[in-house]
Amino acid sequence: MADPIVWKASAFLSEVERRSGTKVSACFQCHKCSTGCPVGPDMDILSSQVMRLIHLGQERKALESRAIWLCASCEACTTRCPMQVDIAAVMDALRQMAVEMKARIPDARGEQFNRSFLGSVRRNGRVFEMGMMAAYKLRSGDFLSDVEKTGQMLAKGKLSLLPKRSGSAAEVRELFRRSEEEEKKR
Repeated sequence: MADPIVWKASAFLSEVERRSGTKVSACFQCHKCSTGCPVGPDMDILSSQVMRLIHLGQERKALESRAIWLCASCEACTTRCPMQVDIAAVMDALRQMAVEMKARIPDARGEQFNRSFLGSVRRNGRVFEMGMMAAYKLRSGDFLSDVEKTGQMLAKGKLSLLPKRSGSAAEVRELFRRSEEEEKKR
């Protein structure tokens, strides 16, 4: 019987596992996560390659990849993983680490979208699409690339001009506050 794969524990691997709450070291590189990824063709490296970079302690390469910002967190990879590694949570953890460590981000639009999305959730307890997209457009400077769709979406009732606050908006804001306190303790 073959011995199980044992990765050389690195501080990077340990930190990613701690932040994501999943056992990255359980990944045995079957690539099922990559073959099921809907945005995989647009990534500079596949999700399985990101996992391998973590195994090898290649922090800079992992944190500066476009892949972590293109990940849609749809969890297709997570559901396909035979080892129950939560790859979507790993990508979230890597994005947080990249921002904290001021890693060079190849295309900052992913970070800008992430900040706009989380800001909308924080303010309203849920996503207010119109406000989120306005914030994203201001951050990215990409004002006109999809402006023709706005009228159609408004006409079909897909976008609202005013936010609908969640009944649990105060609880969501409290979660953000507690999360920020935890981050300061690290």
